[in-house]
This record gives sequence, structure tokens and C-alpha cells, in this order.
Amino acid sequence: MASPQDQPIIGESPAFLEVIDQASRAARHERPVLVIGERGTGKELIAARLHFLSPRWEGNFIQVNCAALTESLLESELFGHEAGSFTGAANKRIGRFEEAHGGTLFMDEIATCSMSAQEKILRITEYGTFQRVGGNKVLNVDVRLIGATNVDLPSAADAGEFRHDLLDRLALDVITLPPLRARREDIILLAFHFGQRAAHDRDWSSFPGFSEDMIEALQEYHWPGNIRELKNVVERAVYHAEDEFDPIHILELDPFRSPWRPKPAASSHKDEKPPVQEAPAAHKEPVITETLGPTDYTETVARVEKDLLQKALDANKHNQRDTAVYLNLTYHQLRHQLKKHDLL
Repeated sequence: MASPQDQPIIGESPAFLEVIDQASRAARHERPVLVIGERGTGKELIAARLHFLSPRWEGNFIQVNCAALTESLLESELFGHEAGSFTGAANKRIGRFEEAHGGTLFMDEIATCSMSAQEKILRITEYGTFQRVGGNKVLNVDVRLIGATNVDLPSAADAGEFRHDLLDRLALDVITLPPLRARREDIILLAFHFGQRAAHDRDWSSFPGFSEDMIEALQEYHWPGNIRELKNVVERAVYHAEDEFDPIHILELDPFRSPWRPKPAASSHKDEKPPVQEAPAAHKEPVITETLGPTDYTETVARVEKDLLQKALDANKHNQRDTAVYLNLTYHQLRHQLKKHDLL
């Protein structure tokens, strides 16, 4: 998997270009920076830009995901530990702050750090000093800290979940990334980029692009998972495609969508209202065709498909979204089939 510094930053929307400009200005100094944004908005790419455009670009760019470690393991990961400091610590271990000496430490999901870890991080950012877990020796490091989170840190500090003094220390520059739904101009640019990479992975001669319906679908979707979700959707479409010369015409936006998807676990809270049950789908009558003798297979299949689509539309009063659910298709799959059979 490519590291953040090897991945291009793609976009031309005003909201995105403003963030890039802000990151370029913040890269000039060596003080802490906070990068805020929803999941999947590319916070690690901005952090890499902050490092590689800074005077520390020749130093180490060290990353740690704070949410992936327990409280005790996180402190050992960040500050290192002395031999025998806890069960299993047979040898001395150098922490991420020491590894990043002279460079940059990127702490993703920094809001998940315990109060104990926050206190030690504050001391490093203020004085450049710390102690390894289980050690007494005071060590000095020169590290630029970049923190990232999808949490509103001022609110977390007011709720007692994040230290106000650490927030003040980190918030010299705060870069807030726009969600993909605020970057409509960039959706197709990014989709083609991911499509070209996926086509290369499949050894296609080139990427055939998207059908007009799919371009419309990409631009209309709200992308709650942002760029990461867009990447998954496009890669899935390319990997499932049968013909490398046929523009992509099917997008599966929700891979979990299935009539056999497990139901959510029942809530243990007695005061919660029971979930609203959807009305069962109308019974689908099978399409019955006349007994066939020798005939053209393609024409017959097309006629059966068109007949099924027409019956489904009639049963759902020509509401396309209800018809899509009725046929267990996505809305855009249905639109493609309706255009194919001249039913739009």
C-alpha cells in the first residue's frame, strides 16, 4: 500500500484549494498543527504535505493511530519503555517521539488519547522533554506534532474529555477539511483517478470511463464516507466489470445491501421505541412466457426483461425508487435497465 507522501492530492474545487493553500502556509513553521475532518477526507495526506513542505522534510515522518491502541500500549508506543517496566517488556523500546526526532510525528485520532497520555504530550510540546514508561531519566526530543481527529475538540475540552491546555498548545494552526459533498467539482476527477489505478491493477490497456448515468450517480450521491468511500465504489465497479472497453455502467454504492442482511441487534434499553418495521414488499408474480420453440435467444431474453420491468413499474405506480427495491436492484441499476429497454 502506498504511503501518504506517495499519493497525489487531487482537486480543483474552491473549498479544496483553500485548504491546500492553508496547509502550504502552515508548512513553513515548525509548530503543532491540528487537521480536522470527517472520516475519509484525506487528513493523512494533508499531514504528509505539512511535513514534506516543511524545513523538516529530510527528517522522519512517523505516524501512529491512537485509536488502534489501548491506553497502556499507546503510552509505550509513543514514549517507549524500559526493560522490565511491565510484564512482557524484556527489552528497552524506543518510542515514536524518539523515532521522529528532527522530523514530524503525525498522531491520527488524537482525541482518543487518555488524560495521562495528553499530559505527557503537553510536556513534550512545551518543553521537548519526556520519560520512557518505567524510566526515570528525562529525555529531550525535537519533534513537530501534527494531530488529526474527526471530533470537535473545543466541545470535547468543555466536556472534560480533552485537556484545554493541550488544545491551546496544538491549535496554533487548525486546518478543517471539507467533506466530499462540498467538493462536487472534484468527484469525477477523483473517480477517474481511482478508476485508472484499478484498471491498471487489472492489466487493462486503458480505463474506459463511466457511462452518463454513472457520472450522474457519482455526482448526486452524498458520500458519507467521503473519498475513501468513493475509492471503494469505483474500485469495486472496475473489479466487477466484464469488458475493459465498455464504460462502467453499474455502481454498487452499498455492498451490504441484501434481502438477507442480518437485522440490527435488539436494544437493551427499555425506554427506547421499537424500530419501525418496513412493510413487506409486494408479492412478485413470476413472468410467464409462452412455450417456445426454435427462437432467437437474445431477443427472447430482452423481451422477458422488458416485460418484467414493465410489470414492476406498473405494480409500483411507476415510482422508480420503489421499483428498484421491488426488483432488488439499486436505483442506478434500474435506470440503466430502463434506458436499455426504452422504458424511460
